[in-house]
Amino acid sequence: MLKWCWISVIVLLLDQCSKWLADTMLGIGKPVVLAPVLAITKAYNFGAAFSFLDNASGWQRWFFIALAVVVCTVLLVWLARLAERERYTAIALSLILGGAIGNLVDRVLYGYVIDFIDVYYHTWHFPTFNLADSAITLGAGLLILDALVGQRPAAQRG
Repeated sequence: MLKWCWISVIVLLLDQCSKWLADTMLGIGKPVVLAPVLAITKAYNFGAAFSFLDNASGWQRWFFIALAVVVCTVLLVWLARLAERERYTAIALSLILGGAIGNLVDRVLYGYVIDFIDVYYHTWHFPTFNLADSAITLGAGLLILDALVGQRPAAQRG
């Protein structure tokens, strides 16, 4: 099922291109409002999701790089072992893999992840994120959905 890795490549390319555009065209913390609840705002995340460990002394960069390498390896092995009929799982894993590699590239090259999508309501702001994060979330959602309503043997369908 490694044939689905083209999805990972597309996610990686879109993610890196969008981050490059955000990094070169936007100032830190200077939002460009696109809609009443959506802005593009460049932010550098030295931590993980929701800026977890963002203010640590620097060791977190190497920890998250190592963790991402392990996760990407596990995802590739999982993908390689999937049966042909498990295409939804393969698509989900490919989305997650592309996103994980996208954020890994940032950590290796810069020491932080470039985020730029800002969803908000009045003064409340969801943590800024990027396309890689979106692909990871979409892939995780597809995995959960597939686990709940995916292919089941005829005897279990009722």
